[in-house]
Amino acid sequence: MSKPKVLISDKMNPLAAEIFTKKGCDVDEKPGMSPEELAACIGDYDGLAIRSSTTVTPDILAAAKSLKVIGRAGIGVDNIDVKEATNQGVIVMNTPFGNSITTAEHAISMMCALARQIPQANASTHEGKWEKKKFMGAELYNKTLGVIGCGNIGGIVADRAQGLKMHVIAFDPFLTEERAVELGVEKVELGDLFKQADFITIHVPKNEKTKGLINKDSIATMKDGVRIVNCARGGIIIEEDLKEALDSGKVAGAALDVFEVEPAKENVLFGHPNLICTPHLGAATTEAQVNVAIQVAEQMADFLTTGAVTNALNMPSISAEDAPRLKPYLKLAEQLGAFAGQITEHAIKSVNIFYEGTVTEVNTGPLTQTLVAHLLKSQLDTVNMVNAMSAAEARGIDVSETKSGSSKDFRSQVTVTVTTEERVRDVSGTLFRGKEPRIVNVEGVPVEAALAEHMLFIRNDDSPGLIGSVGTLLGNGGQNIADFRLGRNEKGGQAVCLISLDGELPDDLFGEVANLPQIKTVKKLRF
Repeated sequence: MSKPKVLISDKMNPLAAEIFTKKGCDVDEKPGMSPEELAACIGDYDGLAIRSSTTVTPDILAAAKSLKVIGRAGIGVDNIDVKEATNQGVIVMNTPFGNSITTAEHAISMMCALARQIPQANASTHEGKWEKKKFMGAELYNKTLGVIGCGNIGGIVADRAQGLKMHVIAFDPFLTEERAVELGVEKVELGDLFKQADFITIHVPKNEKTKGLINKDSIATMKDGVRIVNCARGGIIIEEDLKEALDSGKVAGAALDVFEVEPAKENVLFGHPNLICTPHLGAATTEAQVNVAIQVAEQMADFLTTGAVTNALNMPSISAEDAPRLKPYLKLAEQLGAFAGQITEHAIKSVNIFYEGTVTEVNTGPLTQTLVAHLLKSQLDTVNMVNAMSAAEARGIDVSETKSGSSKDFRSQVTVTVTTEERVRDVSGTLFRGKEPRIVNVEGVPVEAALAEHMLFIRNDDSPGLIGSVGTLLGNGGQNIADFRLGRNEKGGQAVCLISLDGELPDDLFGEVANLPQIKTVKKLRF
């Protein structure tokens, strides 16, 4: 039997190649190839190990006839077409925790440099000037640091800042009061963070909820003279709005390691006297690069030689023996988690998954991982089936399983109960004909529904006129209803409605639906 072949196409610590060899793989190192050169040779390899220079496009994947796994030495996979890789049956792995300390330390360094204008003073002194009065800095001692995103990296930043005797406040939808106490931070809402913070540091992924989070409107609510640090992702700050705020003095200074367009060869902020910038160096330390090189090589080699899957973005940890039986249950777990996550608004304290009936006969570990991953995905785009439990633990979320060999209503049923600081919410699902996922109960209200790409979830009082009112608004708005499911716990009691639509509901029409008198809450869902 031939050895698996691995290509390392970016410069990587030599330990990576050593690990591949020790674990039974043949490895070639060919950094600096053009896309055409990579496409010409990738068909010979089972694994591709990369950093940030190689871009894995659909064309590369189409040429990769033997490729089974792509390993990214680092967190971000913007340079990999993960969807196409999934379509091609190629596993995509990353190393989500290998550079957390390095990135956190870079943010702290940027904050210190920003407070004392060190880069500007350094340049001035090299020019033979002695401008002591020009570079009047600010102490970090006793200042308030606002941490946006208090997960793994944000938590490390908070710890280091407290060592500088700063008062740390944090906004994170998944940060519980217990976890905040453990970290020694004060949990606040985002608007309060903007109003109170002397320094703001960003540690959230870029997604639809965080894109443009720092803009002229949010800046207007901040303290005069606030200083902003971003070592997370470009695009979270509207760069033109930040420049206006720097020009006016509303923002005293900014330190950016990331930009909306990278590599950033030109930018509206470049040259501003109150800006410090670095070329995406958050993970650029020797220690971090060693860590991620070792991790990616170990993960890929273990998969190629034993079938073990670790830190995969597009599949959970499942053995070959379990896969056929688990497949429909995994889809059910994915839908339950995504549904519960999209209707959960407050910090999660605990999650319990109750398995009943024949589902208890399979390995429920991957099901729990999948469910928790999709539960958290609405806020954390870096979470996956494998690191979901670590992400939950980092946020102080207690995840548990309970099981019963019998089920009262169905052959098998899975119920996820999400406890937040405000309420307890549960959603149940089952498999119809052993393979078709269905939601069967939402918050104690029985309702049978298949999930679709675009949906509306409505909580309402059981009173006449809801169906007609909602249907009329949607029809007048040109929205075609694919499915309309209702349920209630008793006559005149609480009711829920799940509506499948052929397309995404426009915001203005959504607002009209939300204003109907019978409706308590309404949410747009997407699956």
